[in-house]
Amino acid sequence: MIAIPATTVANLRDLGSTPLSGGHTVRTGLVFRAGQLDRMDAGADPAVAALGVRTIVDLRTAAERADHPDRVPAGARLLIADALADKISASGAPAAAQLKHVLADPALAEKHLGGGRAQTLFADTYRSLVSSGSARAAYRTLLTELAADDAGPLLFHCTAGKDRTGWGASVILALLGADEATIEREYLSVNPAVRQAFAPLVEGFVAQGGDPEIALAVIGVVPAYLAAALDQVATEYGSMETYVRDGLGVSDDAVARLRERLIA
Repeated sequence: MIAIPATTVANLRDLGSTPLSGGHTVRTGLVFRAGQLDRMDAGADPAVAALGVRTIVDLRTAAERADHPDRVPAGARLLIADALADKISASGAPAAAQLKHVLADPALAEKHLGGGRAQTLFADTYRSLVSSGSARAAYRTLLTELAADDAGPLLFHCTAGKDRTGWGASVILALLGADEATIEREYLSVNPAVRQAFAPLVEGFVAQGGDPEIALAVIGVVPAYLAAALDQVATEYGSMETYVRDGLGVSDDAVARLRERLIA
């Protein structure tokens, strides 16, 4: 995966160059991941302009989109694929969709997320990214768009570009033939960029007496989060291929086209 030095988009990466089985790699310039795009400006940011993005898939909630609407480059189309819609309607917004709110009040964060509860909450959220109807619809949209002949360069994102986006990237890489070690390495590789982007928020939280462990559990990603989603796939479907076909409803033909497009 290639980090892109954009000035108006945080945590922007090209899945291209990731090693796959058989000596293959992911083609560059076709599929990108990022955090929110509310400051995206191709006119002022040559790194963004060079991508030529044609399709954007936004995995965020309605509240996140209202607070920080995407800025869409001219000629690109925006698709809404709210992965957490069912999770929010069932139990309120999870921490993955409320990073800034969670770290605004150390006492509230300790009450709801202290004592290991943050890690448990995120693991539960990752399981829902596999199981819930809204998440299955969201990732079906992502994969079918990637497989389309007219997709052009596609960028998918959430708010921080680490959880919903991280799972999407993991599914794509697994389908393309990346091994488990590569998938985990690429999943964890966003930590420095995410922590840099949210450093002022974390510093303010800790300065007010917040527990640094809570901040790290909320802001970063850890192997256990990804493992929770992979375990859910294994439990419900037995394999990633079956999850994509039966859980997401993506046809074998679409998967074949996706592989043809993205494997170099």
